[in-house]
Amino acid sequence: MESKVSIISLGCSKNQVDAEIMLAILKDNGYIIENEPSKADAVIINTCGFIESAKQEAIENILEIAELKKEGKIKALVVSGCLSERYKDEILKELPEIDAVIGIASKEKIAEAVKAALENSNEKYADFEPVENYKIGGDRMLSTPFYTAYLKIADGCDNRCSYCAIPLIRGNYRSRSIEEIVNEAENLAASGVFEINIIAQDTTRYGLDLYGERKLPELLTRLCRIEGLKWIRILYAYPDEVTDELLNVMAAEEKIVNYIDLPLQHASNKILTAMNRRQTKEDMINLIDKIRHKLPDSVIRTTFITGFPGEDETDFNELIDFLKTAELDRVGVFTFSAEEGTPAALLEDNVSEDEKSRRREIIEREASIIAENKNKAKIGKIFPVVVEGYDKYAEAFFGRTKFDAPEVDGKVFFSFNGRLEEGQIIDILIKDVIEYDLFGEPV
Repeated sequence: MESKVSIISLGCSKNQVDAEIMLAILKDNGYIIENEPSKADAVIINTCGFIESAKQEAIENILEIAELKKEGKIKALVVSGCLSERYKDEILKELPEIDAVIGIASKEKIAEAVKAALENSNEKYADFEPVENYKIGGDRMLSTPFYTAYLKIADGCDNRCSYCAIPLIRGNYRSRSIEEIVNEAENLAASGVFEINIIAQDTTRYGLDLYGERKLPELLTRLCRIEGLKWIRILYAYPDEVTDELLNVMAAEEKIVNYIDLPLQHASNKILTAMNRRQTKEDMINLIDKIRHKLPDSVIRTTFITGFPGEDETDFNELIDFLKTAELDRVGVFTFSAEEGTPAALLEDNVSEDEKSRRREIIEREASIIAENKNKAKIGKIFPVVVEGYDKYAEAFFGRTKFDAPEVDGKVFFSFNGRLEEGQIIDILIKDVIEYDLFGEPV
C-alpha cells in the first residue's frame, strides 16, 4: 500500500517554496500527498526558526502532531526547515517525538527521511548537508492557487542586520541564474500561473554575487516577455538597493505591479545604526518620495520592529511621526526578539515585553487608520479583481486587486448573481471600505 504524506509549512513564502519542492520529490517517489495531517501515515513539519514566536509556533505544531502519533493516527513525524537547521545539535534531544530531521540543504533527501521514519527503526534519521550545498530551485508541486506562485530568485543574506539570524541559518547570499529563473517562470505560465511574486531574503541584491552587478531590472524585463504572465510583484526589497534603474523598469513595464515590499524596520537614526541598517530616516523619506514620483499609483508595504534595545519614548515617537508623515500603505509590526548568535542579543534588552507589545499595538492602530483613509480614496473607482473564493458567512465572493499581495494584504468582497471561477478576473466598482478590506459590486 502506498504511504500518505502531509506537509505543514510554517513561516515565510521562501520556506513555502522549499515545501513545494519537497512535495514534488515525494510525489515522484510514489508517495500520496494528503492535505489532512490526521489522515496521513507521515507528517512533515517544515519549520521557521527566525524569531522566538516562530520557534514557539514550530514547537507547538511538532507537539500537536506528536499527539496524533501517540494516538496511533499517524505513524511518523519528520521535521525540516529553519528550526531544524538552526538547532541541529539539540532538536532530537529536546524533542524525542521526532522520527527524522533534515536541514534546509538536505531537502532533496526528504523521501529518504520519510522512508526511514516510517520504518520505525530505533535509530533516528538525521541529515544536515552544508548550507552552501542548498539548491534554490527544483520541480515544485504548488501549494498556492493555480493562478499564482512565488518565484525564488536567491537565498541567504549578506546584509547582516544586528537582530537577524537569517545569515546564521541560511548562509551568504546566493543568486540563481537568469536563465534558470526565466525557465521556471515560463513553466509556471504554461501551467496557468499569471501572477508571480518575486522573493528572496533581499530581492534587490539579486545577481551581485553571480554577475558582479545587480541584475533585478534585467531579470524583470526578461520575465515581462513571458506570454501568459499578467502581474509580477516584487517582495522583500532592501531600501538602499532600490535604484533609479529598477524604478524606471517598473514604470515602463505594464506587467510589473507598482507594489514594493520595503522593510524599513525603524525611523530613528540612533536605532537604525544599532540595527546595522545602512539607510537613515532622511534616506527613507527621499526614497519614498522618489517611488511615488516615478510610480504615482504605487503601494508601499513595510515592516517595523518595536522595543529594540535602547528604544526610548523619543525614538518611538519618531517612528510614529514618520509613519504618519510617510502614510505607508501596508505595515506589519514585530516586537524585538533577542536571537542567540546575533549582535543585538548582546545588547541590554531594556524594554519590557509588555511595553514592546504596547508600542506594537500603537503602530498597528495608526497604520490601520492610514490604510482605511487611503482605501476611502478608492471609493467610486473600478479595479480588476482576481476571484479567490466565496465566503459563506459574508455571503459574498472575495478576491484581490493587483495592489494586494496574497496572504498578507486586504481583500475585496462583492456580491454576484451567477457563477464565478477561482482565478477569474472581474472589474469591481468600490462602494465601501473597512480598514484594509474593500467592498464593491461588479461592473
